[in-house]
Amino acid sequence: MDHDDFDQEPIRGLPRMLPDGERILWQGAPSARALARDALRWRWVAGYFAVLFLWSFVAGMATDSAAAALGRASFYAAAGAVACALLFAVAWAQARATVYTITTRRVVMRIGAALTMTLQFPYRWIGAADLQLAGDGTGTIALRTLGDTRFSYLMTWPHARPWRFRKTQPALRCIPDAAAVARLMAEAAAGETALTVTEAPARAPVAAQPMPAE
Repeated sequence: MDHDDFDQEPIRGLPRMLPDGERILWQGAPSARALARDALRWRWVAGYFAVLFLWSFVAGMATDSAAAALGRASFYAAAGAVACALLFAVAWAQARATVYTITTRRVVMRIGAALTMTLQFPYRWIGAADLQLAGDGTGTIALRTLGDTRFSYLMTWPHARPWRFRKTQPALRCIPDAAAVARLMAEAAAGETALTVTEAPARAPVAAQPMPAE
């Protein structure tokens, strides 16, 4: 029997119905492939195990035959394949559980594959947003929130700007066509705040903790 873990949502990705006059402008989720690449760094993991494989093979050749050395080194190749498969599984689960929503009044993030939470950011709470684009058009929009509210990096990872621990920034991670989404967000916020979206250098991501609803 089919079961939807989020069937209690009156609107997909939202904890309650929108107030009168508020409209959904866009909904999306991370690209699992981009999330595995940019947030989970599967290429670095694969490279690490490749180095171990080569090191083991070369070291083994000094005392054993090529076949024996290859047999021993194959352990690292298998371990690397399993590790990368797990990273892709995590990325898929995160992407499947996530819904990012942009409305005429706020940004809403339903995140968490194991522990689900919903974060809501009215535009007046957002001072600026940083856009980080990848070569395939996917990208991350990190929100620089106003005020003294602090967010838990661990609770919101990977939906946060990397390496921002003191003032973590919630982020729409690895979304397709990120530049167009960033423009839409800026236009939607124009009526309530002078939100600016700037393209950040190649290294920038985010973190957060539930904020009270508007």
